[in-house]
Amino acid sequence: MMCSNTYRKFETIGFSRWSLAELLILILGALLTTAICMNAAPEKSTGSETNLQTATFGGGCFWCGEAVFQRIPGVKSVVSGYAGGTKENPTYEQVCHGDTGHAEVIQIKFDPAQVSYDKLLEVFWEEHDPTTLNRQGHDVGTQYRSVILYSNDDQKKAAEKSKADAQKNFKAPIVTEIVPLKTFYSAEDYHQNYFNQHGSQGYCAFIIRPKLQKLISKKIIEEKSVTP
Repeated sequence: MMCSNTYRKFETIGFSRWSLAELLILILGALLTTAICMNAAPEKSTGSETNLQTATFGGGCFWCGEAVFQRIPGVKSVVSGYAGGTKENPTYEQVCHGDTGHAEVIQIKFDPAQVSYDKLLEVFWEEHDPTTLNRQGHDVGTQYRSVILYSNDDQKKAAEKSKADAQKNFKAPIVTEIVPLKTFYSAEDYHQNYFNQHGSQGYCAFIIRPKLQKLISKKIIEEKSVTP
C-alpha cells in the first residue's frame, strides 16, 4: 500500500470540478487510508508507564531497526537517535561526518510483562549483521556500528550472555560493542516512524521491506504488521 497516493491525488485535483459530496468522500477516504497505515505503529501501553523498561541498540541505519522493533509485541515505542559519542546534541549531518563518535541507535520502551530484554536481544541479532565492523550493507562508517548500550548491570550481563549464545549462529566473529549508555539524543523529527510514513520510498522499498519479509519468514514478526 502506498499511503501517500490519496494525499497526492487530493493535492493535484482541481477542486472546481468536484461536488461537495465528492470532496467529502475523498476526505473520508484519505482519513481511512491514514488509519490503515497507522496499524503498524507501536502499540499503546495498557499499563503504567512506570513499569516500562528501556533498551538501546545500534544495528546500522536506525530506520531499519525502528521498523523491526515497532512490530514486536510488547514494544510500546521506538525512538531513533544517537548515542555512544562525545558531541552534545548532535545533528544528523554531524553524525554522518563520522567525527562525533555517535552511532545511529534506537531506544525502545517495552513492557517486560509482555516481552523480555532477552527476547529483544534475540531479535537484535536477527535483524542485522553483527559481524561487519562499522558497516551494514552499503551503509559504511562508525555511525553504523553494531552496539548494545546497557542501562544497568543486569542488561550488561544479559547482553554478554546473549552475544556468546548468538556467536554459534555466525561463522565470522561478532564485533558488536557492549557499552554503558551515557546519553541518548533523539534524532530529528523527520527520522521518526520513517518506514510507516514512507513505505514506498526507495530505501524503505529495497532495504527495509526485504528485511521485514526475512523476519516474517523466520516467524519473528507477523506478516500483517507490514502494511505501509
